[in-house]
This record gives sequence, structure tokens and C-alpha cells, in this order.
Amino acid sequence: MRIDIWSDYACPFCYIGKRRLEHALSQFPHRDQVEVVFRSFELDPNAKVQPGKDIHDMLATKYGMTREKAKAMNEQLAEQARGVGLEFNFDTVVHANTFDSHRLNRYAAAQGKAAEMTERLLRAYFTDTLNISDHEVLVALAAEVGLDAAAVSTLLKSDTYADAANGDIEEARRLNVTGVPFFVFNSKYAVSGAQPGPVFTEVLDTVWAEEQEAPALQVLGSSDPAASANGNEDGCADGSCKL
Repeated sequence: MRIDIWSDYACPFCYIGKRRLEHALSQFPHRDQVEVVFRSFELDPNAKVQPGKDIHDMLATKYGMTREKAKAMNEQLAEQARGVGLEFNFDTVVHANTFDSHRLNRYAAAQGKAAEMTERLLRAYFTDTLNISDHEVLVALAAEVGLDAAAVSTLLKSDTYADAANGDIEEARRLNVTGVPFFVFNSKYAVSGAQPGPVFTEVLDTVWAEEQEAPALQVLGSSDPAASANGNEDGCADGSCKL
């Protein structure tokens, strides 16, 4: 079985959804026959670091809400993260461009380190609150997961893997993906958003059991409006982050 996951390192639900899928996989009897492929997606291609402006201020400005409301919604997300064993430190998150991180992870995938690099980049953004658009930071993170620091430094100074990352983004457009995380199982079923664990368990069991080709991509998972209570109004609602 193959699972393609479109996600962005600046998307809180991508980290939460990744953990929920991992939990479902840990209980799946055929886990050793599942291949997980991480695909690139940019929520904000124009993102840049703005010194003196934290994530609460940026969300408040972008969506026309008070700083207090933006902070309250981020605190709600942090609570969800704690529920799956993650620590989100929104007060010090550095809002950064993620494209070079995606290029780095394509290199990591070629070295058999995509899973480790993905986890480290997400933790760097939400827990360690590092600037993941800074090349020195990316080189250090790559070295932590066993990649060659000199090779990564050279890579980041070029446009290597830009076409591969952009190819993932373009494929997401063809699939009409407008929010992440977006999980595609064997090109048959899709799960949109950080759905509850039982949804992932159901899809894993269904896809494993079915041999025939599905006629079209089917999106599974709840779109219950109540789910929005677990999201927020800043483009991250119903368990996913929107463009």
C-alpha cells in the first residue's frame, strides 16, 4: 500500500494529522507493507520572516481579527497538539517561507531519510520555533538526521529539486487539493484534513481489502461543522489548513 501525503511544514494540522496516521499505522497488521511518501505543498508561497511581528499579530492582520482572538485560536490548536503528544509554541513561532524546506526533503527522500527529515522540520517549526527558511538552520537540521551537511549547503545554494517540489504542488492542483494535510491511499481514496484516528484505520482496512480499481478518487472523513470548533478561522479549520 502507498500513502501520498501533501503537507506543509507551517501547517499545524499537518503535524497533528501525521501523528494520527502514525498511530493508526502502529496498530495496522500490515504496517511493514505500507510505503509513506511525503509530497510538497505551499500554503503561503510569499511568506517571509517579519522581525517584530509574531504569528498572532500576522493572523490578526491577515484575517481582520483581534490579536486576542488569534491567540485564543492558536491556544486551541496547541491543546489539540498536546492530545497527540506534540508541543506547539505559537508565541515564538517564526513565520517563514517553506519552499527550501520542501527542496531539502526531496533530497532527503533520495537518501532514504524523508520520514526523519519531515518529522524534524515540523518539530523545528512548531516546537523549537526555528526559522526554517534560514539555510544554516536547514543544514544543521539535515545533519541531525544523518544527511551530509556540505551536500545540503551546496543544494540550498542552487535550485536543485525545485522542479520536483513544484511538480508536487502542480499535481495537488490537478487533484483539486485546496487544503492540507491531504492523504491519498493507493490512488483510490483520499482523506482530507487531520481526521480522527478511526477514519485512518477505516481507510487502511478498506484499501487493503480491496483489489479492484476504484473508478475515481473518493474523499473520506467527516465534514461535520462541529469539527470547526477544533480548528479556527485563520484558514485552518475542519482539520486542515487552506490556501
